[in-house]
Amino acid sequence: MRVLVTGGAGFIGSHLSEALLERGDEVWALDDLSTGRLGNLRTFERHPRFRFLEGTVLDGSTVHGLVAQCDRVFHLAAAVGVKYVLENPLRSLITNIRGTEVVLEACAQHQRRVLLFSSSEVYGKGVAVPFAEGDDRVMGPTHKLRWSYACGKAVDEGMAQAYWQQQQLPVTVVRCFNTCGPRQTSAYGMVIPSMVLRALRNEPILVYGDGKQSRCFSAVSDVVRGTLQLVDSKDTVGEIFNIGTDEEITVVQLAERIRRACHSASAIEFVPYEQIYGRSFEDMRRRVPDLAKIRRFVGYRPEVGLDQLLESIICDTCEQMGRPAPVGLPTA
Repeated sequence: MRVLVTGGAGFIGSHLSEALLERGDEVWALDDLSTGRLGNLRTFERHPRFRFLEGTVLDGSTVHGLVAQCDRVFHLAAAVGVKYVLENPLRSLITNIRGTEVVLEACAQHQRRVLLFSSSEVYGKGVAVPFAEGDDRVMGPTHKLRWSYACGKAVDEGMAQAYWQQQQLPVTVVRCFNTCGPRQTSAYGMVIPSMVLRALRNEPILVYGDGKQSRCFSAVSDVVRGTLQLVDSKDTVGEIFNIGTDEEITVVQLAERIRRACHSASAIEFVPYEQIYGRSFEDMRRRVPDLAKIRRFVGYRPEVGLDQLLESIICDTCEQMGRPAPVGLPTA
């Protein structure tokens, strides 16, 4: 197949593009490089079945022209990272909502199978853990711009459902939970890359708040594998799925585990949220997915545990720094 990946130079998008090439597809990657990086494409940029196009999903003529020539579309192009969203709230909303509208409109016009990437952020401050796809959403106040991303993604999902119900657009939505792995940058507030980099430099590892908030950190390889399982199934059309892992850990436990894995002398330093994000930020205590639905539909189960995930990120970071991996870790 010829496949369009919007946001194809991003962290998840580049791994997805690589996996599609490995299974024989022709891949066209569209990215405006606002948060994506050409370096993410380094290992396959010269592949004969890969084509990169610098551009934005806000450009309707470009998107329509590409969708018309492709068989499937994976829509990942979006503003990413809490830090980026808080610093660029208007641009983030426009990109995430209007961009998705353009992509879905083009896919509906040409009746192309599309998989839309959403986020666990849509669950907001819900406390019914683990989160299931049919659960109610609990949002914070609108003046807390931290929730603008969640609201934008919820609008995206609503548009996808509307196109499916009214125009029979074959669309599937996936909600990612803290996807991590090699190539992920710390530039936009991603917690594991930030902690690993500081640990390797023996700098203080920053833990925001009291560190008792918990998350489930998913390996990008698992997320990509599950995504391909979903898009290959006709039964998943019109459905929404959590994807990731349900292995839960608190942020302070994560910092301690990273410090040990890096053989680091770093101190663990607790920092108030306001010092990093200002007053437009709120956090949720737990975020754990219920994976029963995706398991039932396509048999998906996460295969990469947290320790293995951390090893891969540490080795990748060491390679980028031009230094050997810590003793006891396999080479990258």
